[in-house]
Amino acid sequence: MSRFDMRKHFQAVQPLLALSKNIKSGTLEPALIELVLMRVSQINGCAYCLDMHSKDARAAGETEQRLYVLAGWREAPFYSERERAAFAWAEALTRLVPGDSVPDALYEEVSHQFNEKELVDLTLLVTNINAWNRINLAAHTVAGDYKPGMFG
Repeated sequence: MSRFDMRKHFQAVQPLLALSKNIKSGTLEPALIELVLMRVSQINGCAYCLDMHSKDARAAGETEQRLYVLAGWREAPFYSERERAAFAWAEALTRLVPGDSVPDALYEEVSHQFNEKELVDLTLLVTNINAWNRINLAAHTVAGDYKPGMFG
């Protein structure tokens, strides 16, 4: 059971929705965006976001295999080097301990796959989904009723 219904407070989340739309219309590929959203939501254990982004990814043509194996991306052969760099960046930002920074070696790796604008967009994407995950975890938002494209 939900603690509170964010749909009743739609106005309060407008800045996050605007950022989401801005990122999705930016420099990153739609398939990469959905996979990163899924990976961060896996780490955070957000069932609502996992339900949403798995449905959006499948609707956009993502394969079941790549969705099912995403948590084990390091050992799986079917993710590109660009995707792998994005997942590593997303994991580092999501698991960042206060007072630490993202390692220079990881930045070097990621900067070979993403230009500066793309890296800013990727960083905003990860930051944004972490915020959504935390909102839904705090609210105990119930997964299951999301339809692909429901929020634009």
